[in-house]
Amino acid sequence: MKHAADFLVLGSGIAGLYFALRASEHGSVVVLTKKQRAESNTNYAQGGISAAIGPDDSPQSHLEDTLRAGAGLCHRDAVELMVNRAPQVIEELERIGVEFTRRDSTLDLGREGGHSRNRIVHARDATGRAIERALLDAIAQRPSVRIVENALAVELMTEHHLRRSASEQPTCFGVYALTDAGRIEQFFARATLLATGGCGQVYAHTTNPPIATGDGIAMAYRAGAAIANMEFIQFHPTALYEPDRTGPAFLISEAVRGAGAVLRNTTGERFMLRYDERAELAPRDIVARAIDHELKTRGDRYVWLDLRHLDESSVRERFPTIVAACADRGIRLPHDMIPVVPAAHYCCGGVLTDLDARTTIRRLYACGEVACTGVHGANRLASNSLLEGVVFAQQAIEAILADPPPPIGSEFEKIPPWDDSGTQNADEWVLVSHDREELQAVMWDYVGIVRSTLRLQRALRRIELLRDEIEDFYRRTKLTAELIELRNLTTVAWLIARSAMHRKESRGLHTMSDYPDTDDRHWRCDTVIIADRIECRPVR
Repeated sequence: MKHAADFLVLGSGIAGLYFALRASEHGSVVVLTKKQRAESNTNYAQGGISAAIGPDDSPQSHLEDTLRAGAGLCHRDAVELMVNRAPQVIEELERIGVEFTRRDSTLDLGREGGHSRNRIVHARDATGRAIERALLDAIAQRPSVRIVENALAVELMTEHHLRRSASEQPTCFGVYALTDAGRIEQFFARATLLATGGCGQVYAHTTNPPIATGDGIAMAYRAGAAIANMEFIQFHPTALYEPDRTGPAFLISEAVRGAGAVLRNTTGERFMLRYDERAELAPRDIVARAIDHELKTRGDRYVWLDLRHLDESSVRERFPTIVAACADRGIRLPHDMIPVVPAAHYCCGGVLTDLDARTTIRRLYACGEVACTGVHGANRLASNSLLEGVVFAQQAIEAILADPPPPIGSEFEKIPPWDDSGTQNADEWVLVSHDREELQAVMWDYVGIVRSTLRLQRALRRIELLRDEIEDFYRRTKLTAELIELRNLTTVAWLIARSAMHRKESRGLHTMSDYPDTDDRHWRCDTVIIADRIECRPVR
């Protein structure tokens, strides 16, 4: 079955929904989302969205904080664009219907690690959910937007489906997607936006929902797009420790530390001052490594997050979601301390884009966590992600309108339908059914917070074996969502491990025990992978 629209959006987080809302003013839009429309990393974002709107703040200060956190790899032009647009983004989201928390008549500004000012605009501790709900409500009023739920993109439709020369720059014509009808359908579009989110499920412990399987990054890589900086995976320092947990780890927002909570080891010592003068307000990479070091040197399984000195009414008002979730687990805030551990949280790399969210594939754009815009560098500054998604979604729509792609014509019709002839039902599924857990364990043990050449070599050997087995199974088996996601996870795992192996230094989120120093002379560059080639490109 074939479908067509002017704009095709893959993903229903803040980046995809904002793009869809703006694109709906200029043509028809189809949004594909693999689960329910409100299920995304955006929906789990507790902290807020950063913007320099306080009386003692400025975009310049926001810029400097972002560059400092990014450890020398931020693209300055991308950061300048983002921080200068931030106040307008807040105004725009309020016009759309987002109800941010206010104190009297002014926005209540929180503070998080790495920020030198209070600049976190929030809707208590459920900011992502509030933004997503407002965008969905606004889109519901736009008849030109069609949201297709339970539709999982399988592959981008590009020139190779027309058997053209591999040397040509690819053009994206849309995607093949597995729909809830159980068949692979074609979705054509003049312009396609990747907004598929991150890849946290590649790790055994993550704050990401089950849908975060790196689909957009994997598809773009297979289609020939440039992928950048995949070695920089951010581990959130404070996920709730639950030894019998199934599913994603519950996130204890960085804003809790911003409100004054402190970290203690199991003997009660406040340890962060031994690692950084900013203590609990140091950037996430520093806090995560400090906790990891405490756990490994002491043999502990968690550290404590202590709110006991904070005002009870203020804690309950500011963090109702966290208070309720902890209460469900027998933790009474602020009277009890919270056991916390780091967990995979955010991918700072992704599909490489320019300032207009263009990828290296024609008519394919990317924004949000799936993209590497250059904003985050080697470490994302807290609460810059929601902001980045909106800013570059706006850049994408403006770029498309300035240079409109041609209408859907005969060339689109030449793209063949999905061919699953010769495949069979998964009678041998048991052979790969445990591969996901094995992959997650390998990534957690060998490609985690602290790495080494030996660990990465071992990881790559195992990942490549898994990838070959899964690819063989994929090519002779009728597709299921589980198999598509598993294939994507192995692709993303290889990209992360290969990029980490390439970078012979420690910088930001990438820590190598056998290369402990930062080396600006050789490694102040982006790690870029295209097909089987890997290179180091100077930061623009």
